[in-house]
Amino acid sequence: MIEKLKHILYFIALLLLCACSKEQPKEEVQQVTVGGLDDDVLRIAVTPTLDCLPLYLAQQKGWFDHEGVSVQLIPYQAQMDQDTAIVRSRVHGMTTDTVRMDWLKQNGTPVEQVAKTTLSWQLITNKAARLTLLTQLDDKMVAMTRHSATDMLAQQIIEKSGLEPEHVFRIQINDINVRLSMLQNGIMDAMFLPEPQATVARTEGHPVLMSTDETGQHLGVLVFRSDVMADTAMHSRVERFVKVWQQASDSIAARGLTNYRSLIASCCHVRPEIVDSIGH
Repeated sequence: MIEKLKHILYFIALLLLCACSKEQPKEEVQQVTVGGLDDDVLRIAVTPTLDCLPLYLAQQKGWFDHEGVSVQLIPYQAQMDQDTAIVRSRVHGMTTDTVRMDWLKQNGTPVEQVAKTTLSWQLITNKAARLTLLTQLDDKMVAMTRHSATDMLAQQIIEKSGLEPEHVFRIQINDINVRLSMLQNGIMDAMFLPEPQATVARTEGHPVLMSTDETGQHLGVLVFRSDVMADTAMHSRVERFVKVWQQASDSIAARGLTNYRSLIASCCHVRPEIVDSIGH
């Protein structure tokens, strides 16, 4: 196990080195500060995941502009980076999960839920590990994020399976794409992945041990800072924003994901054909 942990640290260090050599995202370079209440543009933190599709679609179609609300989507690769952005008032709102929402409130950043999202999680195991039962996670490494739905789900699995908590090594890997890469490179035994990253893993032969879709756990939410919601003008913008969110969500539900293959591929950084396998 010690030798494997060394490989993990080396892999992460290599990825960080590569990341540092790339140009920083525009948002990070500008260090945008929302300023709270006098900003006429709603800045929303998003990740390259399927639960953000209504936002990507509404932006592409110009539906926000039609409703008279200016929206800027600011991409992040990890939930914790989104948290930092909303804590420092770089964004007004974000997509997240109920566990992180509660954690933010408890740690001094009041946020309010304005809508539910389709965020789901799958526990996927490395095909080389040949794991078929949750009880086989004993002495295995599971990638997740602290203070999030994946942390809670990992704890539920440990309790349900009768495993000793200290025998399941919960490794914090926040970046979704880094997490997926660690599965593809045989470094991690198991991990929680959202869509469409979960489908990428499944199409490569990595099996699924559990899914929140099957357990009926709907944990995705769209939240805004409470000080934003308390301002009359901003609250009006958020209401119009939510109206467009619902319009986009209804369109996706009616037409199906395959009608948005190109958009999903572009925003989530996956091959277009992956979209056809989501949910199958």
